[in-house]
Amino acid sequence: MRFSKVATLATFLSIAAASAAQNYHVADHWKLGGQGGWDYLLSDDAAHRLYITHNSRVEVLDTTTGKPIGAITGLKSTHGVAFNSDGKTGYVSDGAGNVIVVFNRADLSVQATVAAGTNPDGIAFEPATKTIWAFNGRSNNVSVMDTSSNTIVATLPLPGKPEFPQVDDHGSVYVNIEDKNEIVKLDAAGRKPVATWPLTGCESPSGMAIDRGKHRLFSVCDGGKMVVVDYESGKVLGLANIGDSPDAAGFDPKHALAFSSNGGDGTLTIVDSAKPGFPVAQTLNTEKGARTMALDVSTGRIYLATAQFGPAPAATEAMPHPRRSVVPDSFEIIVVAP
Repeated sequence: MRFSKVATLATFLSIAAASAAQNYHVADHWKLGGQGGWDYLLSDDAAHRLYITHNSRVEVLDTTTGKPIGAITGLKSTHGVAFNSDGKTGYVSDGAGNVIVVFNRADLSVQATVAAGTNPDGIAFEPATKTIWAFNGRSNNVSVMDTSSNTIVATLPLPGKPEFPQVDDHGSVYVNIEDKNEIVKLDAAGRKPVATWPLTGCESPSGMAIDRGKHRLFSVCDGGKMVVVDYESGKVLGLANIGDSPDAAGFDPKHALAFSSNGGDGTLTIVDSAKPGFPVAQTLNTEKGARTMALDVSTGRIYLATAQFGPAPAATEAMPHPRRSVVPDSFEIIVVAP
C-alpha cells in the first residue's frame, strides 16, 4: 500500500507538472500608443525592464508595473537591442540610419553612433570576444564591432539576407539566412564563417532561439514550421508545427519549452522540446500582428507587441505586397504568463 501511494503521488505530480507547463494565459495588456511599426523586444530580466524597438525610438518599460521608464530617442528606424555583459551598456540596430547606437542602460543616454552596413537588423553581443555583431539585411553582411573602442573591426559577407542571430557564449555566432533557408555559423575570434547548414523543411527562417544546454537552435519559418538543429553538427533534429507568419522565437531552459510568436493567425505556439518529435504543448490565442516577442526567463512571462491595423496602401511595382497601416496610438504589449 505504501508503494502504491508513492507511485500514485508521483504520477499525479507528473501529470500536474505537465498541465502547469501548458497553462499559459494572457495576463495583461499594456497600452503604449505612439506611431508607426515595431520590431524586436528584449527582456533585461535582472533589472525588470523590457526594451521595445518602436519606429524611431526604443521604449523601456518596468515589467513589474507595465509603466514606461523612458526611451532611447533620436533614431530613425529601430530593429534590435543587445546587452553587453558588463551590465551597463546596450546597443540598438538603427536600420534606416545604417548605424549601431551605443547607450547607457542606467539613464538610456546615447553614448556613441557607429556606422554599420546597410539596414542593420538582428544584433547580438558575443561575450567571449566582447564584440557586437550587427547583421545588415540589405547589404547581406555582418558588421563586427569591438565594444572596448566602439569601432568596426570586420565586415563579413554572408550568402544571403540575414535575419535573427544567436550566440552560444563560447565564441560561436549563428544567424538565419532568410532567402536561402540556411543557418550560417561564424567564428567570433577568427571573424569568419565556418559552416553553412541547410534548414530542410523550412521556408524563410526569421526568429531564432537557442538551448545552450542541449546545443540546439530553434528557427521559426513560414509554412507553419519550427526547425530544430543541433548546432554542433548542423543536423536537423526535427520539425515542430507552429502558427502562421512567425517572426520571433524564445526558449525557456527551466521547462525545456520553445516558443513561436505568430503574427499571421495571432497565436503563440509552445513546443515541448524534451519530448520526441517536438510536440506542441499549447497554442495560445494572442492578437493578429503579434509577431515578435521576448521571454523573461526569471518569471516565465512572455511579452508580445502588436497594434490595430487599418487598410493597406495600394500596391506598387516597388512594393507589390504593402503592409497594412498601423492605427495611431493603438500600439500595445500583450503579457503572457504561465
